[in-house]
Amino acid sequence: MRKRLFYIAPLALAAMAAGIWLAQARYAPRAPAAPAVAALWQLGFPDLQGQEQQLAQWRGQVLVLNFWASWCAPCREEMPDFAALREQYRPHGVEFLGIAIDNPANVAQFLRRLPVAYPILIGEGAAHGLARQLGNPSGALPYTIVLDRDGNIVLSHLGRLSRAMLEATLREIAA
Repeated sequence: MRKRLFYIAPLALAAMAAGIWLAQARYAPRAPAAPAVAALWQLGFPDLQGQEQQLAQWRGQVLVLNFWASWCAPCREEMPDFAALREQYRPHGVEFLGIAIDNPANVAQFLRRLPVAYPILIGEGAAHGLARQLGNPSGALPYTIVLDRDGNIVLSHLGRLSRAMLEATLREIAA
């Protein structure tokens, strides 16, 4: 029995490592094509009042662009950190923008319970496609990209973005 375990345990570990590697290779954020980033500034989405907001209005600032949904627990967890960092870095030309991959009624209901101190736009399905074009092949949420003042993506992160990681990025590019 021990001899059999001696052979099976390394094989099981190797299979697990291969599975992890494959998952990371398949779902890790990828660098988007330059046309996708350029097209970003041509888009607009409605705000909570239904008014179309062009993303170009934030061009020239450091922009933290977060794709989220009201039903996404990690999305909800990172929002208070985003609000605090927006307060801290806004005087340095940093803006946070949430694009909800959700319907207007769900977003409005969510924001009544948990107000957010940065702009939220309603992207619904179109935003899901945009997130994929901007380097999120799995379409999972939350997905956050940080663009510098020149519109270059300096950070793309799939999953809950830690405050420490985001703040280190902002310190580096917002100075």
